[in-house]
This record gives sequence, structure tokens and C-alpha cells, in this order.
Amino acid sequence: MASFLSVSRSILFQPVCLIKPSSLKPRFPFYPRLPLKSRPCPLWSSSFSLCLLRTRAHCKPINRTHLAPSPPSVRSFCASPLSDVAEMAEIETNPLLKDFDFPPFNLIEAEHVRPGIRALLKKSESDLAELERTVEPTWPKLVEPLERLVDRMAVVWGAVSHLKAVKDNADLRSAIEEVQPEKVAFELKLGQSKPIYNAFKAIRESPDWEKLSDAHKRIVEAQIKEAVLNGVALEDDKRVEFNKIEQELAKLSQKFGENVLDSTKKFEKLITDKKDIEGLPATALGLGAQTAVTKGHENATTENGPWIITLDAPSFMAVMQHAKNRTLREEVYRAYISRASSGDLDNTAIIDQILKLRLEKAKLLGYNNYAEVSMASKMATVNKAEELLEKLRSASWNSAVQDMEDLKVFSKSQGAPEADDLNHWDTSFWSERLRESKYEINEEELRPYFSLPKVMDGLFSLANKLFGITVEPADGLAPVWINDVRFYRVNASSGNPIAYFYFDPYSRPSEKRGGAWMDEVFSRSRVMSRDGSSPRLPVAHMVCNQMPPVGDKPSLMTFREVETVFHEFGHALQHMLTKQDEGLVAGIRNVEWDAVELPSQFMENWCYHRGTLMSIGKHYETGESIPDDIYKKLLAARTFRAGSLSLRQLRFATLDLELHTKYVPGGSESIFHVDRRVSEKTQVLPPLPEDKFLCSFSHIFAGGYAAGYYSYKWAEVLSADAFSAFEDAGLNDDKAVKETGNRFRETVLALGGGKAPLEVFVEFRGREPSPEALLRHNGLLQVA
Repeated sequence: MASFLSVSRSILFQPVCLIKPSSLKPRFPFYPRLPLKSRPCPLWSSSFSLCLLRTRAHCKPINRTHLAPSPPSVRSFCASPLSDVAEMAEIETNPLLKDFDFPPFNLIEAEHVRPGIRALLKKSESDLAELERTVEPTWPKLVEPLERLVDRMAVVWGAVSHLKAVKDNADLRSAIEEVQPEKVAFELKLGQSKPIYNAFKAIRESPDWEKLSDAHKRIVEAQIKEAVLNGVALEDDKRVEFNKIEQELAKLSQKFGENVLDSTKKFEKLITDKKDIEGLPATALGLGAQTAVTKGHENATTENGPWIITLDAPSFMAVMQHAKNRTLREEVYRAYISRASSGDLDNTAIIDQILKLRLEKAKLLGYNNYAEVSMASKMATVNKAEELLEKLRSASWNSAVQDMEDLKVFSKSQGAPEADDLNHWDTSFWSERLRESKYEINEEELRPYFSLPKVMDGLFSLANKLFGITVEPADGLAPVWINDVRFYRVNASSGNPIAYFYFDPYSRPSEKRGGAWMDEVFSRSRVMSRDGSSPRLPVAHMVCNQMPPVGDKPSLMTFREVETVFHEFGHALQHMLTKQDEGLVAGIRNVEWDAVELPSQFMENWCYHRGTLMSIGKHYETGESIPDDIYKKLLAARTFRAGSLSLRQLRFATLDLELHTKYVPGGSESIFHVDRRVSEKTQVLPPLPEDKFLCSFSHIFAGGYAAGYYSYKWAEVLSADAFSAFEDAGLNDDKAVKETGNRFRETVLALGGGKAPLEVFVEFRGREPSPEALLRHNGLLQVA
């Protein structure tokens, strides 16, 4: 992998795909290291939220046929006798602790969090003590009871944290802040359990080791490695210090994310004169008017305003790409890069403290820096990651320099007074104009061809063609947190259900975290089977932040938003189509972080496949397919400004590694100086002196990508090469595509974390990965 060269496409500024941030909890071997995504993308988010949508009386009855089995541990716990009558009564009515087939998102309120989590922790403490007393180095006496123990908390805490991510409010924040230290303390106690650790080591050292399956070996090795990284081997004083660090990191990460959300929604720009927003497309004007209505301007209209501009992605991107008003672009851009960097919401000190504590943690564990801790459970090493990033940077630089020169020449030809002094608030605007001129493509004019319902229909049709599954609506089967959420059932070719997923597509800047991500609700698991024979079925969340419906029009998407949906669905497919019955390695669990983006980035490639694009690109009013000449132009524009977009991602990845390897917290160089130094080699246009984007870099400070942002590039090599297998087979050969798709399903999607990712790739591709496909897709093969 060290020789891999990749260039990725990214959205403007920051990523959008997240999985749950592992930084919000200790490196815990038994909990899935979730959250993945935002574009750039991770898989989870460890945030949580409150839903006050419906009362129990409004819930639809659940048809228990074909349901995902509810966790036996939850059911048995709910029935456990408790001495205190008042406590029992409270538990009886607490939706977090009741028997459920799907989480009761419509019933969970902030008031349920404290008593629910504390009751759960009390039972978990008792179960842990019993496990430590009776543990033996066998699967039935170690792994199975351990999985039951951790699953209970993963499901319940996961429901609460998910609500905070999609429906945040002050009461829920307060409740979580109060119980989180207690939860972290329990996780540390479990992660540092010497009886459990010693039992896993005994399995590893037993004469029967070689007889174990790959999945069983991976589970044992992961538990041992993660337990060490969780401080199990530390002496008493050092363990106390380690635990204090973990508690503080959990608190700081949560506060960081809250500050980003609050600062993002704090900015509102009211515009009453249409001249001030000249150039904005009708969809953006409609969104601005719709936002204004929600803020008390009840007579706001698309045509006459007033309009409110926010820093949420659909509004922000529309201004940066289309507003002719350069002063407005500058104001919005400066607000965006300074989020969470001043006043009560300033994340600067939080970043410094996070980096300081991460370094202290690394030293306690015997590592030189935190990046080495992060890489201990990844495919790459620090040196290999740095080597990859430098090769990408050198391959991208000249192309990016030429991109900037092209913008200057083009803007001058259009009579732009700023042509000789282009700034950050100009590049996106003139890039769009150049793209429109060069390829005769206007992304806003394409929106009518990408309505959300038709995009989803086409996506599901593709999944059927590739993997033999059918996806059908199952709305009403599971409670949801807001009426816009859709619920789907995934069926095998036999018609039997194999998974379910929620889809929350629209931006809600007042309460919903930015970006896009996939998360798990339930994992596939033999141990958590409801009937004792068939495994529990996996259930997932897919969350995006795209333009909501405006008026009587459906959500009309940009092509980038289409790619994002395909990306998140790729993550969901790996979670849902797993055939691993061992819950600790099912789906994305135990998949090395720098390989977990393979399925998601793989699915993006299909957006450029003619048959797929024609199936999703149908005019929402006429049903007319997207014209063939436009498809050809989209294909030609795929590599537009590839060098510049690659450098933007490389800035993020290089800065991440720099802060977690060489940066000295409290030293002579500030985090912002490090950013400017890194940017000298990764940005043709240097960042503004007041650029503090680090204060909103949630991926590495409130997500799971600390010293791991390079993973997007690493996995791109794998994903592009995987897609090239379909190109080699013949994209127009339906039989070959189906055969290759089935092979992809049976390896990459089915094997989960039960086999090393490089072995999985070789099993699918027949050889080790090559960067050639990625370079070809990005138009940089000759450059390299």
C-alpha cells in the first residue's frame, strides 16, 4: 500500500461522511468502533438527541412478522426484579428499558436518559462481576456472555446518541453530560478487566488455536490488542491517570461537537433586496424563503423574499458557487472558516487540551505519539501513510497550480475585476462558471433530473442487479424521530428479510448535525438471536443533509448529493449484507479503519455508469431521462479540478498526522501555525491569516478519524481497483456484472471484520490492489 497513489474528489471544504466517533469512548475492544462519515466521509457519530414527536397513543401497532429480533438482554433486563418499588415503576415506563423490536425513537425523551442509563449500568456492573467470577477461556463462557453484556449498552446508548445527532436540544445534552462519565467509567472497567483479558490470552496460547475459524481468531486478537490499548496492562497509578484522561477526552469531544453545531446555527443572514443574492438558483431562493418563514417571516416567498442564508451545507454551497455578490460570498466564507473559534463557543482551548491528553495517553501506553496508537489497529503505519500523502501531493501540485491559472484567465475573460487577485470566496464561484463554460453543464439545471424518489428507485435497482437483493418501503413498521424519515426492508432473492434501515435525508440546521453518515442500530448476531436458531438481523441508519422539498416539489438533488447517498448506502450495504454470525466481527465491526471506506467509495463509481445514471436521472415532472449528451459531459467533467480537490483533502489528512505526530501542545507553535505551515505545500492559495477551520474539524476532534483522515485516500485505492473488476468484466455485460457483483457481495460485503481486509480484497480481486484504476479515474495517470 505504501506505493499507492490516489486522488480523491471531495466537496468544498470539509467532509460529509462519518461513522460514530470512537473518541467519545475509550478504545474499547468489545464495542464496535463505529461512526463513519461526512464528505470526506466517516461511518458513525457518537452524538445523541431528543425526539418529542408522538405519544404512545399515536404509535402504529407493530406487526411482529419478519421483525429484527429484539435484544434478549434488553428483554431479560426489563424483567429483572429490583428492590426499590419506585425504581421499578420508573423502569416499567422507561422506553429505553422496555422490550422493543426497533428503538422507540418517538417516545424517548431527555427525562428517560438518566434513570434508564443508570439502571442499565447497574445491571451491567452485576453481569460483569458474574462474568469475571465464572469466566473460562471458551466461547460459551467468555465471548458469548461478553457479547450479550456489551450489546445491551450499545443498543440503548446508540439510540440516545443517534437522537442527539439528529434532534439535538439542551435538555438531552444536559442528561447525556451527566451520565456519560458513569458510562465511560463502566467501559473502562470492562475494557481493563484482567480476568477477561487473561481468558482471551489463554485462548490465543491454547493448542487448539489453529483449529479456530478466521473470524474467531480475529475476535481474540482484536480483544487482546484493544485491551492493551485500553490500559489493561498499566499499573495502578498509571491506570488511574489513564482513566482520568479518557473521561476528560469524552467530555471534550462532546463539547467540541456541540460548539460546532451551535456556532453553525448561530449565523443567519437576512436578505431583503433581491439584487444582493443575484445569481442564486431558484432552489436556493426557495430554501432561503422557507428558512425565513420558520424564523417568523411568514410572508416570505421564493420570488420576493425575504431570504435567510445559513452556514448549513445547501445554503452555504449555493452562495459560494452562485452568488454574484462578492461581498456576500466573502462574509459567508469568513463566517464558515471561523465557526466555533470565538466567545463561549471557542474550540481553540478544547483542541489544545485534546491534543495534550492524547499525547499523554500515548506516552502512558508506551508509544511516541498518538498517531502510533491510532495506527496500531489500522492497515497502515505512520510512515506508510505519510509516504502515500506525499506521493499524492507531488502528483497533484502542478495540476492544482494550472487549475488556479485557468481560473484567473477565465475570470479575466469574463471581465471580473478580481481576476488578478482571486481569493477563497472567488474560487468556487468562478470554478462553477468555468465548468459551465467548458462542459456546458449547470449543476442547478440538472436538479430536476435528480429527484430523491427517483434516485432511490435507481439505487435500489442497482443493488438488485449487483447483489440480488430487493429493497422495499416498510414505513410504519418502526417508530421514527421525525416524519421525513423513511424506513426500508431489505429482502434476499427468496423474499425473506435480511436487514432493515432508516433514511433521514434532509438538512435541519437548528437541530441536526452537519454532514452525512451511516450508523448501526442492531448488528447481525447469532448470540443475540431471538428464537435461538436464526441470527438477529442487522438494522442501520443512513443520514444525509441535502436540500429538503420546497413547496410542492420533491427534494431536487445536486449530483454531489447523489454521490453522497450512494456513498452512505455503500456503508449500509456492508453492515446489512454481512454473513458473519459472530456479532463482534459482523458488518463493519473490526474492519480496519483505513479499509472501511472501500464499499462506500466503490458505490460512488456507479454514479458515472451510463445505465445507472439513466435510471436515476429522470425529470421529476416529465419522467424524461437525462439527455445522453449531458451524461457525456458529466463524464468528461469528472476530472475537472482533480488536482485542486485532491490538495484540499491532503491538507486535512497531512494536518491531522502532523498534529498527532510532531506537534508539541503548549510549545512555541500554535495549531493554526501548523495549519499554515502544512498549507504551504498543500494549498496553491494560502489560507487567510484568520482561517480557523480547525475549530470545526469534527472528524478528528469529535469523530473517529484522529490520525486517520488519510484513510479516505488509502481506501480509494481499494475502491477504485474493486470497481475496475467490473470494468474488466464489461459494464454492459449484464451476466458478467451480476457474477462480479455476487463475488463482491460474498467477499467484501459478507466477510465483515472476520478476515483481514487485504486478504478479503485478494479473495475478490485475485491479486493485491493497484493504484492504476484510481489514477485513471481521476485523469492523473500521465501526471503520475
